[in-house]
Amino acid sequence: MSDFPFLSVLTVAPLVGALVVVLLPRRRPELAKQVALGWSLLVLALSVVMWVSFQVDGDRLQFRESYPWIPTWGVNFTFAADGIALVMLMLIAVLVPLVILASWHDAESSKRSVPVYFALLLVLECTMIGVFAAADVFLFYVFFEVMLVPMYFLIGSYGGHQRQYAAVKFFLYSLVGGLFMLAAVVGLWVVGGKTLDWQTLTQVDISTGTERWLFLGFFLAFAIKAPFFPFHTWLPDAGGAAPAGAAALLVGVLDKVGTFGILRYCLPLFPEASKWFAPWALALGLIGIIYAALLAVGQSDLKRLVSYTSIAHFGFIGVGIFAFTTQAGTGAVLYMLNHGLATGLLFLVVGMLIARRGSALIKDFGGAGKLMPLLAGVLFFAGLASLALPGTAPFVSEFLVLIGTFTVNKPVAVIATLGIILAAAYVLWMVQRTTQGTLNPELTGIEAMRRDLSLREKVVVAPLIALVLLLGFYPKPVTDVINPAVQATMQDVGKTDPAPEVGSVQEASR
Repeated sequence: MSDFPFLSVLTVAPLVGALVVVLLPRRRPELAKQVALGWSLLVLALSVVMWVSFQVDGDRLQFRESYPWIPTWGVNFTFAADGIALVMLMLIAVLVPLVILASWHDAESSKRSVPVYFALLLVLECTMIGVFAAADVFLFYVFFEVMLVPMYFLIGSYGGHQRQYAAVKFFLYSLVGGLFMLAAVVGLWVVGGKTLDWQTLTQVDISTGTERWLFLGFFLAFAIKAPFFPFHTWLPDAGGAAPAGAAALLVGVLDKVGTFGILRYCLPLFPEASKWFAPWALALGLIGIIYAALLAVGQSDLKRLVSYTSIAHFGFIGVGIFAFTTQAGTGAVLYMLNHGLATGLLFLVVGMLIARRGSALIKDFGGAGKLMPLLAGVLFFAGLASLALPGTAPFVSEFLVLIGTFTVNKPVAVIATLGIILAAAYVLWMVQRTTQGTLNPELTGIEAMRRDLSLREKVVVAPLIALVLLLGFYPKPVTDVINPAVQATMQDVGKTDPAPEVGSVQEASR
């Protein structure tokens, strides 16, 4: 199966599915939903086969394909995946069918075309797969920009309050970041000998000054996409206005393009600049952890609160990347996966609550767990996973980030740990105000609030809960895939893990 063109097929398949769905009659919305779900499950099945075919001890980049595109520019349709990309591709394949199932009635409530809504979700899946699978810098840039289009329409056409403002803000922020990257891509093409093949560019020597400018162009685009402080302001607006399913993909996958881009492009292509900018990147990560957590505590809107928690989590990922240790780097990549699962679950459950109440304001709930105990329990579990409770997947990744950072930079690790305390505050506060305490009398008069999790909703949350628990107790199958790619990236940067202080420990024990 190693010769099968997994990546190109996975990229094209959702696009074909989107064309099929959008051509279905608008008067048959159920058929559009079923076809979209079936197509996404086909992508999931193929992704599982690809995961099994990946050789942990094999080449760094596997499933490589390359097809001529623009010969005069030295640009090809080149796809390849290392362990980091493979993990993100599996996250996409798992989340999209669940999002489609969770969004079964979202388009109907907006009174817009149901086939178009689900077609946009499949187009988004196509672009997300393409951006993680690209092994040509120009191809990556194209997917990086095109990815904005389906999300823009999902927010602007099917979102809630202030959707037009949020969609335009999301698009403009990302577009500005893309312009920085475009300038850097052109510069890289010039200094790289008129090629944009990733493997070739990793062997190119670039002068110190030029390398720093090119790094900055890519980093700014990725920092906006992630987003890191102070480029974060678009996310609460976009996450708050987007339909819950689209928001789960926005925070769970799209934002990971930023941190993935730093790992795939900034560090290997500009190793000296990465080390030179590392203190600044660590500072931005720390500020994001503390600042976003404090803002999350004060939020009155459920979806905006979850969006702010994600900004804090991206601070942890940034710290893990720029600590330049294998443990912290593996933790950062694992955090990208686990955050997508846990926060994706949290966004979907919050969406279920909002759909029943007709409001995202925390004050409009109160004691809802008395009417919907199962849904309240899932919300509590998702909140505990979000604050990285031991036994859940995010705990493993957060622990690896902190311990890997502590070995090289103790002050940064200690300050980052404060984010864990703040996370407990905003998560428990949210759960307490929405599902616990005295029952809000208004809820008893709303028929929808008396409906607990339906069978469809149970099917949505069950796989995510299972994965969060499984990876919380046994992350080895994923870390085995991630570790070789992280180690290779650290070698590109010229960083090695610090030697254990065995002598110091022995002396201290005497």
